[in-house]
Amino acid sequence: MTADVLEIDDALAQFDPVMGLEVHVELNTKSKMFCGCPTEFGAPPNTQTCPVCLGLPGALPVVNARAVESAIKIGLALNCEIAEWCRFARKNYFYPDMPKNFQTSQYDEPIAYNGWTEVVVDGETYRIEIERAHMEEDTGKSTHVGGATGRIHGASHSLVDYNRAGIPLIEIVTKTIEVPAEKAAAVARAYVSMLRDLLLALGVSDVRMDQGSLRCDANVSLKPKGSSVLGTRTETKNVNSFRSVERAITYEITRQAAVLVAGGKVLQETRHWHEDTGITTSGREKSDADDYRYFPEPDLVPVAPSRDWVEEIRSSLPEAPSLRRVRLQEDWGFTDLEMRDVINGNALEPIVATVELGVTPAAAKKWWLGELARAANESGQDLDALGVGPAQVAEVQKLVDDGKLNDKLARQVFDGLIKGEGSPAEIIKARGLELVSDDSALIDAIDRAIAANPDVVEKVNSGKPAAAGALIGAVMKDMRGQADAAKVRELLNARLGI
Repeated sequence: MTADVLEIDDALAQFDPVMGLEVHVELNTKSKMFCGCPTEFGAPPNTQTCPVCLGLPGALPVVNARAVESAIKIGLALNCEIAEWCRFARKNYFYPDMPKNFQTSQYDEPIAYNGWTEVVVDGETYRIEIERAHMEEDTGKSTHVGGATGRIHGASHSLVDYNRAGIPLIEIVTKTIEVPAEKAAAVARAYVSMLRDLLLALGVSDVRMDQGSLRCDANVSLKPKGSSVLGTRTETKNVNSFRSVERAITYEITRQAAVLVAGGKVLQETRHWHEDTGITTSGREKSDADDYRYFPEPDLVPVAPSRDWVEEIRSSLPEAPSLRRVRLQEDWGFTDLEMRDVINGNALEPIVATVELGVTPAAAKKWWLGELARAANESGQDLDALGVGPAQVAEVQKLVDDGKLNDKLARQVFDGLIKGEGSPAEIIKARGLELVSDDSALIDAIDRAIAANPDVVEKVNSGKPAAAGALIGAVMKDMRGQADAAKVRELLNARLGI
């Protein structure tokens, strides 16, 4: 730890963290929130724009009905009340990447409010109260060129891509979250992970954190142990992985604690999370709602979803993630501890997808929580950022099932997949990994092992068949691991007359 922070245990011994999480979800509608422009990710800059999303004079917005439906789905899934009448407002702020220089959002009249959900961490269930889920539009993207950090400070010039400006967003805002101090960061991570699973199940977003379609702003403050007075909060913006949510909150706890212990005051500000260094840095002084000069959007009519429509949407909601997990655990035969590991490792959806491709639950869990989770931890990534998908895991497991790979060789294939060396077949060919299926080659290796270990052979022949394990190990070493141990045992037993 640097002098700017306390050790986390020291910080939590003196202060209780209080959190508020704001999760921004880009919807997967085909067109933008208030115009007909497409929303495809990765299109050439400024090719998905029109007079409406560019804020040109005289251009009038129209609300995207599918976005409203998605907002209602999200609200219902989070046990929210759905407004009978709500409207949009203009949020005024200096937006360098918003052509209108204001954001069309919802202020005091959100479409969904007063909800709740639950997350499980280390076997304990924590209830998260939802303040609101409201509709708004995303901003464009600024790229700062010429500096060392990629930020505006030190840059020689900036480029703006307005393709993202106007894409439908749902912002999900929690009420104050107070849980046992040592669980705070883990609960935050579990909440964002749960939301991702929920949104995927609803089919309203692709929730690609690496592409910015799911982003978390983490508000953190500290209060002295035993005090009921909330401290000054900071807001860490656009944290874009589950792991980073946990790390950013942990860092802010240790940083704020150091400020308070030294007799300083925490500033109410936005802060930037730096994935590479694991710290936050000051962004700008945080504005309060009054500073945004909200007023009703004059160019849009209010949204008034009928109760019949809301109930129709409610009846179409998929199985709740919590109930689905219980069902999957029963179907897969996992123990509570095994399922807890799956959830904590964010491996549920990859395992589901792998099982749907014909892999047994046990084998899917073995790879996702074993080799792939280890690689993710070593590289500081989430599982979904490794570049290995369920189809590849299923392909490797089929090769194991067909006797063309053993687990040791399969691990080398996964290493090649993570390193981007091609498909499993290409990696096997390039690395020479396929199991030796020629019985004569195996018998030659067995004969060499027998000749080199006469004492072991004598033990086997004297009624100690377990000693044959040493011979099998010698054969596997001779074959560089490219042999099926069961096949070797079968041939060895025949050779020794067992």
